[in-house]
Amino acid sequence: MDTATDLGRLIGPLRRAMLLRTRRAEDLPDLPEAQIELLRILSEAGPLAPGEVATRLRVASSTVSNLVRVMTASGLVERRPSSTDLRTVMLVASPRALDLLGRYDRVSTQELRQALGALAPDRRRAIEEALPALRELIGVLEEQRD
Repeated sequence: MDTATDLGRLIGPLRRAMLLRTRRAEDLPDLPEAQIELLRILSEAGPLAPGEVATRLRVASSTVSNLVRVMTASGLVERRPSSTDLRTVMLVASPRALDLLGRYDRVSTQELRQALGALAPDRRRAIEEALPALRELIGVLEEQRD
């Protein structure tokens, strides 16, 4: 198997294993990854119009609309009128969502630290040394989507 195939097959299970372990450790709700990504964008950027969220997530506006509908109903996202244009709605992560995201990040880091600690030192070092290349790979993949 080549590197691209192997890496592609590892990323999904790695992410799912981290989410499952984190949710179990902190008894967090089973939020889909798309909702977590939307909350992360809102927590980092502050209030955003739905179109801006769609652009940042690189998804269709209808996808954001569906996510927001579900997340508003569950109290994770608030829709507020824009202070500059009353025809525009701004999306804001609710205090509950920010708390969940903070807990997820804290516990996720703890769980990953623990798992990395269970690896042999040379394997941990290999992962540490691969991080810059993985960041660069993300950039290359994002450039190719434009």
